[in-house]
Amino acid sequence: MNILFFLTPKSEVSLVYNDQTLGQVLDIMENCRYTAVPMLNRNGRYVGTVTEGDLLRFVRQKPSLNLKETEEYQISRVPLRWRYKTVSIDCDMEDLVDVAMNQNFVPVEDDSDNFIGIIRRKDILEYCYKKSRGGHPSAKKEEKGA
Repeated sequence: MNILFFLTPKSEVSLVYNDQTLGQVLDIMENCRYTAVPMLNRNGRYVGTVTEGDLLRFVRQKPSLNLKETEEYQISRVPLRWRYKTVSIDCDMEDLVDVAMNQNFVPVEDDSDNFIGIIRRKDILEYCYKKSRGGHPSAKKEEKGA
């Protein structure tokens, strides 16, 4: 099976850029309500995943930091605790599942190492569940309106 079946394209992914400010990233994460989002550079390359925990640890180290001052720090200055593994577009299912077991989503890169989207662990689990129950896994795409 081709892993692109599971891909949520970049255009539908909440993400941040490494030149954005801490304040901008806080707003984005509050609005999207995800606990982790991919971070890209302006050339479209994946550079890491920012988590709420990363932000909390950074803010905690700066007890006098106020909301106005969050605009003075680029998000690239925030240390990232976890390095999410990526997969390439030609990755096989075994490798994808191996990576997805340890992270909520898997960033996907094309042959030129450009970020093209993510694969959510939830989508893989739904597919496996439906397949094990004798259902039609392709119904997932129809349910999403694809």
